Amino acid sequence: MTTAQASRLMPSPPPFHGSYAASDVTLLLQPLSLQPIDDLAEKERLIQSGQRHYSEMISPERPPSSAYLALFHQAVADHAARMARDLVHLARRIHAARPDGVTLVSLARAGTPVGVLLRRLLVDLWAIDAPHYSISVIRDRGVDAQALDHILARHPAHSVVFIDGWTAKGAITTTLRSSLADYNQRRATDVAPELFVLSDLAGLACGSGSTDDYLIPSALLNASVSGLVSRSILNDQIKPGQFHGCLFYADWQAHDLSRWFIDRVLAEVAPNRLAWLSETLPAIDAASARLRSEAMIQALCERHHLPSAHFVKPGIGEATRALLRRTPSLLLLRNPASAEVRHLVQLAHERAVPIEADPALALHAVALLRSLSDG
Repeated sequence: MTTAQASRLMPSPPPFHGSYAASDVTLLLQPLSLQPIDDLAEKERLIQSGQRHYSEMISPERPPSSAYLALFHQAVADHAARMARDLVHLARRIHAARPDGVTLVSLARAGTPVGVLLRRLLVDLWAIDAPHYSISVIRDRGVDAQALDHILARHPAHSVVFIDGWTAKGAITTTLRSSLADYNQRRATDVAPELFVLSDLAGLACGSGSTDDYLIPSALLNASVSGLVSRSILNDQIKPGQFHGCLFYADWQAHDLSRWFIDRVLAEVAPNRLAWLSETLPAIDAASARLRSEAMIQALCERHHLPSAHFVKPGIGEATRALLRRTPSLLLLRNPASAEVRHLVQLAHERAVPIEADPALALHAVALLRSLSDG
């Protein structure tokens, strides 16, 4: 009996859906009680010194300010249609790759709203069953094997596709591939490491909506647009046989936009569905995107004397994460006046992060982390 088969005999954990409808996603995460680290400088010191892995700690999250929330709603107004069209294109690619049925496995948490949207589209456009789970994949630590066991006890391995919002440098893509190779060997399974994303900046995904660095509105917010859950956590609270953890912000209901955002993006599909379904899928030049990404990161590391690519956070999505959760030393913007980066300018001002205009930048934005070894 394989481990995945044996897991059928194990009691299932209580269903957890965050603030999403139960039909939209099952979050294979374990809600924890954990005191956030309020001192971002201390958190950065612990990570860079190797004393703690980033996944063991978490920064506090707070509901967005009214000014920042206004930027989110403006981003939705400006980019919901672009996002919806890319989602339809992505759904078409997934349906072509899995015509006999698909099990969506989104990577918590940036992938979760994308997975919910894709599930709705697959059901609506092709009337196919598309169960959706969201699981943890942590850089350097891998995929949550217990969560995969749970999925494979219920669905065939060949139906699985992984979903995320975007690729940046490709660190999570590389982690997913290497940890799945190990998982398949240990479990005697054959789960394909196929990742589908809205925007493949690193040129490493199996399928994408585009390779453009554009403002995906859900990137602006954290828990309040992702089912009220935090990013995933893996520390000594997680015992063998348990899923990776998260915080669940149950008292944020008044600030929750998770379901609203899904409905708002899908509202763009209805008047355009026939056109978007019949148009030729855009060509995706992943190789060019990969070369663009590698050249830019190498040049930035050399120019700013950074010890590794880990200190470079490329693209609007990753730069936003860095400003919300880390301590950047510099925010590079191709055009600081662009509407695409208004929220980044505001976050940088709030956190006293210097902004430098770089008209030759290959992407709209790149955040550079401070190397503490440089003093």
